[in-house]
Amino acid sequence: MAHSFVWVDIPARDLARAMRFYSAVLGAEVTEEHPGVAVLAHGEGDVAGCLAVDDSMTPSRDGPLLYLNADGRLQEAVDAAVAQGGEVLVAPHPIGPWGHRAIVLDSEGNRVALHSE
Repeated sequence: MAHSFVWVDIPARDLARAMRFYSAVLGAEVTEEHPGVAVLAHGEGDVAGCLAVDDSMTPSRDGPLLYLNADGRLQEAVDAAVAQGGEVLVAPHPIGPWGHRAIVLDSEGNRVALHSE
């Protein structure tokens, strides 16, 4: 088994707003694949995910904590999160031998971690 996680659906209320947020934070294009679903940039074999407007999911700051790769640009990603309507919940800090992280609230109300080596 190459990855324990293979995909993630990130709930969104406003797809266009969420696309702007994640494009800015990740520094990569987010593409609307069909109404209500926008896919995060990824390569062949990568663990990936999408933003989804779906009545069965509600954005939450209390659910699982997803870690997004901000390698080499953690502060830039945090600044982009704030500029796109997010909120810093935990400022960038070391997490032992695993690098650094910040925890932000995205534009939709989801808590996510931004990670860098």
